[in-house]
Amino acid sequence: MRFDEMPYQRVEYDHYRADFEKALNELTAANSAKKQIEAAKNIFKLRDTFETMTSLCYIRHTVNTQDAFYSAENDYYDETNPKFEELNHRFYQALNDSPYRAELEKTWGSLLFTNISISLRSFDSKIMEDMAEENRLCTQYQKLIASAQIQFDGKILNLSQLGAYLESADRSIRKDALNKRSAFFRSHQEELDNLYDQLVHVRDRQAKALGFPHYVPLGYLRMTRNSYTRDQVAAFRQLVKTEIVPIANDLRRMQRARLGISTLYFYDEALFYPSGNPKPQGTPEEIFKHGQEMYHALSPETGEFFDFLLKNALFDALGRKGKASGGYCTELPDYKSPFIFANFNGTSDDISTLTHEAGHAFQAYLSKDNFPPEYRSPTLESCEIHSMSMEFFTWPWMDLFFGKEADRYRYMHLCSALLFLPYGCAVDEFQHIVYEHPEMSPKERRQAWLALEEVYLPGTDYDHDGFFSEGGRWQRQSHIYESPFYYIDYCLAQTCALEFWALMQEDRSSAWKRYLKLCKLGGKDTFTGLIKQVGLKTPFDPACLKTVAASAKHFLDQFDQNKLK
Repeated sequence: MRFDEMPYQRVEYDHYRADFEKALNELTAANSAKKQIEAAKNIFKLRDTFETMTSLCYIRHTVNTQDAFYSAENDYYDETNPKFEELNHRFYQALNDSPYRAELEKTWGSLLFTNISISLRSFDSKIMEDMAEENRLCTQYQKLIASAQIQFDGKILNLSQLGAYLESADRSIRKDALNKRSAFFRSHQEELDNLYDQLVHVRDRQAKALGFPHYVPLGYLRMTRNSYTRDQVAAFRQLVKTEIVPIANDLRRMQRARLGISTLYFYDEALFYPSGNPKPQGTPEEIFKHGQEMYHALSPETGEFFDFLLKNALFDALGRKGKASGGYCTELPDYKSPFIFANFNGTSDDISTLTHEAGHAFQAYLSKDNFPPEYRSPTLESCEIHSMSMEFFTWPWMDLFFGKEADRYRYMHLCSALLFLPYGCAVDEFQHIVYEHPEMSPKERRQAWLALEEVYLPGTDYDHDGFFSEGGRWQRQSHIYESPFYYIDYCLAQTCALEFWALMQEDRSSAWKRYLKLCKLGGKDTFTGLIKQVGLKTPFDPACLKTVAASAKHFLDQFDQNKLK
């Protein structure tokens, strides 16, 4: 079914609870594992419909945050979601305590029960009010960012659209664009500070109510970290400091020389070439047509998937007034359909976003029939392997989008993958500091960020900008507000994606088969288990990051420099 034909109906909590409790009573009263499984199937079906309706609401709200109807519906779910979670908590408790658990584990596998145990530790009905408040605050942040209407170049732009000017070959335009972005954040700094302060404290209250010393352990549980520890994450960040930061510094020095400037300011960092970055050629419609050609050439599975996406209009890609920032992929289980949300702005990011979100959507498409539903999708760091690796698997077809500038795009893309890792680790370490010290003032948080920049992003020069130079950069990173501790998942996944990239240089066919297997597995294993199943090294192995970093650096060093002028 086409997305615009999918009917939306609010999931009324009282009706849902009645149906849910009926199925739950059948499950707890069942006198065999077989009967419990049948009762559970009814609950899975109810949850699928709930997820479908909430996803429809979220998509239509983020496509136009000024739509009064879907804004009100989104507010309704912000308020009531904890009640729905409480029902699922009771379902998980019943499965966890089942007298037939051994048989259920034999049927469904032990991972489901490992994840159920994690989920049970992260919820209690006594924190439902704070959970609803957290949802409301996240929506306030999203609406604040989406409200940006910035006058620039004779147009009214949102933040995503303004970002295109940060890649202008004209330095004065880049500087003006950053000043406009900075002015928006500076004018809302008090509101941004207050929102984050409230979010930190409401999360801290939840953690302490559940018996944790602070939010960090609860944050890890909510990310379903089921195969590695906080200490391993810290060790990974340390590896990035020693292995990647020096490479990133070299790449920035080379970029400065290439641009022919004495100082690389922050507003210069997005520009890789003095003549301008590669830009996709053609209209958005033509880009999707080229995408269809590309995915048919890549594999039969991707061709079928992308046809399905286009036939059912399962995407919204154009940036416009009132649209939420960023990009995402979500799922509509009742229609066995993924949906891609993006903000095209005429830069190479349009293609990176298309391939990235298509990676998520492709995995969702391949594992849509995995059962139980918990096995359709893995934990988020594994999900990001699907998306970030797809960006590299599509390299051979970049000529379709960039023509003669395709090689310059590939060089820029690989550089960006390496340059991202230190920033991503700074975001993660910042959140550990903040949640371990919830009493920090907004000024102290900005100082903590600046101290991390000295370690992970040394040499970053904001040219005395009044917002960024005072430690405000983190406030434009939505994940810090909306999805605590998510960001390191991108770093772990980027390392795995670089492993796939290195494999492609040796044996592309083998690399693709492994990737396809990973996507089909969905959530049937842990992050480290999935990696092992497809023959990759874990990012927590020091040799892994060293090897992929060396491979990428060698590729960049050997690149024909004449193509980069």
